[in-house]
Amino acid sequence: MAHKAGFVNIVGNPNVGKSTLMNLLVGERISIATFKAQTTRHRIMGILNTPDMQICFSDTPGVLKPNYKLQEQMLQFSESALQDADVLLYVTDMVETPDKNADFLEKVKKLQVPVLVLVNKIDLGDQTTLTNKVEEWHAVLPAAEILPISALHRFNVDNVLKRICELLPESPAYFDKDAWTDKPARFFVTEIIREKILLYYDKEIPYSVEVVVEQFKEKERSIHINAVIYVERDSQKGIIIGHQGVALKRVSSEARKSLEQFFGKNIFLETFVKVAKNWRSSDAAMKAYGYKLE
Repeated sequence: MAHKAGFVNIVGNPNVGKSTLMNLLVGERISIATFKAQTTRHRIMGILNTPDMQICFSDTPGVLKPNYKLQEQMLQFSESALQDADVLLYVTDMVETPDKNADFLEKVKKLQVPVLVLVNKIDLGDQTTLTNKVEEWHAVLPAAEILPISALHRFNVDNVLKRICELLPESPAYFDKDAWTDKPARFFVTEIIREKILLYYDKEIPYSVEVVVEQFKEKERSIHINAVIYVERDSQKGIIIGHQGVALKRVSSEARKSLEQFFGKNIFLETFVKVAKNWRSSDAAMKAYGYKLE
């Protein structure tokens, strides 16, 4: 059998379950997945290897109309996923309607590659609702295959993976067979810390935060990490730290536990909080934090 390889890119609106699906398909906890929208900010690759196949999955930020430069870059990441996909997974759910972000869907409609529309969270509706939803999506994307799934309950995810394998082109591997992502270790440190902030803080705070790893010293059995949590205003700094530092200690403790599980080593984590005023609207700050603007 000839070797297959290709790029399978996952797109869709915020909070439809893209990151949860990606983690299931890859078998690694690569994308942070919380109940809050706009969790994913970057395009994150997870690589699934078998002896005769390499599938390069990409999770992308939720499609939205941008209000500031960070969201502009997030939209660029999503749109870039339309340009190099061998198979596109468009994830939706039982609640949203196909007229949301119609401009992006028009770009999807013009693609010459296979498109799978995955209607997620089917456990939240009945058969009639699902049937109507499938008909709605057939009308908007007539060339696409539509598959109902529940990423949370792992329903039909194996069939999605089977269909991807069938659609993948013949090709040599793009990455080493022991590779599982294109991101460095420091990236996952920032994502795990940011995940805890998303879980433990309300309103605008999580979306005003950026995490930068200033020190990552790895030894045989341990990793020493210094990380800075940047916020946009002094008032946000106080909220992140909390009374007598309690809030920051909780975030750091929970992040350390997840990092130890992720890396399989003892983690010594120090976190600091600094203010970078209006960083989400600053070209200089965006580039410094790893968001490459075009």
